[in-house]
Amino acid sequence: MDRLFFIIGSLMGGLAVALGAFGAHGLQGRLSEDLLSTFETGVRYQMYHSLALLLVAIALTRWAQSRLPAAAGWLFVAGILFFSGSLYLLAFTGTSWLGAVAPIGGAAFITGWILLALAAWRGN
Repeated sequence: MDRLFFIIGSLMGGLAVALGAFGAHGLQGRLSEDLLSTFETGVRYQMYHSLALLLVAIALTRWAQSRLPAAAGWLFVAGILFFSGSLYLLAFTGTSWLGAVAPIGGAAFITGWILLALAAWRGN
């Protein structure tokens, strides 16, 4: 499972770089400043949590008996999809109700970090 999270984190990180470049070069002037800022926030949180997935892979090798790191990893993946994904869609469509989906992803991120900390605290 550690390899899976390392692969997902690496691919999500590469995608974040590509999306960031697209935002900086392809969307400037096409989106309002507010929507471009929304898009950039999605990219930033995707990159943070791509790196978090790499930490999950390391945690899984350190605390192999614990289910907490894997649960944290899946929450980070869900957070990227719901938080960043909803911000990307909001930026492209301007559909404001999509902003209501972002807190679901944010809650997944927060819960994932708590589970990762709990895994380290328990050390099992």
